[in-house]
Amino acid sequence: MSMSPILIFAGIIVLFILSGIKIINEYERGIVFRLGRIIDPKGPGIRWIIPLVDKFQKISLRIITMDVPSQDVITRDNVSVKVNAVVYFKVIDPIKAIIQVENYLYATSQLAQTTLRSILGMVELDELLSDREKLNLQLQEVLDKQTDPWGIKVTLVEVKYVDLPQEMQRAMAKQAEAERDRRAKVISAEGEFQASTKLSDASDILSRNPMALQLRYLQQMNEIASEKSTVIIFPIPIDIISKFLGKGNSENK
Repeated sequence: MSMSPILIFAGIIVLFILSGIKIINEYERGIVFRLGRIIDPKGPGIRWIIPLVDKFQKISLRIITMDVPSQDVITRDNVSVKVNAVVYFKVIDPIKAIIQVENYLYATSQLAQTTLRSILGMVELDELLSDREKLNLQLQEVLDKQTDPWGIKVTLVEVKYVDLPQEMQRAMAKQAEAERDRRAKVISAEGEFQASTKLSDASDILSRNPMALQLRYLQQMNEIASEKSTVIIFPIPIDIISKFLGKGNSENK
């Protein structure tokens, strides 16, 4: 028993209607071209387009994380390094992202690579290694300004790592070691200076008060006696010996 033409036609109509149903997630927007002309973006939910007439494309509004391939950069002080970065951006205007640029993901990636080389090529190696936050902010501002006509907002750019040549790594290691030695010598010299200053102050105080010198002498004797040693040498102050020497000289005369 063959199907009636009415059932066949009804089935075709149902398939036609079902083929036009589109589901858009909360983080997406649907761009519809109707006979080549764009209409308002579709929000989240179930949407229906006219099959064979409308062209439908989804655009994600979430932040996209893009890894920028390692780039060869020559710094201002003529040092060749390889720099890798990551870019965070999102689409804020889906219509511009479709109309103004053919492939906004590829275009943003290429723009990030050229901007990375141009911006980092204007700084010296020391600045590249020490002022990451400043350079990241500068890269973000330049990229955001250039991608704004595409309806794209660059929220963050981070330089991940800087790959230095082996010769430069060895030179920087020697420089760091020399800097550590210099700091150690400076600290040692400052310690010697402070110690000598304290000793000079102590000698001035003891010279003005002979009794303090005698007390210090007795304290030192006590410390020597408490130590476990087989031989103890008792120092005799000069002023005590000088009295006996003076008496012997007077008797000889």
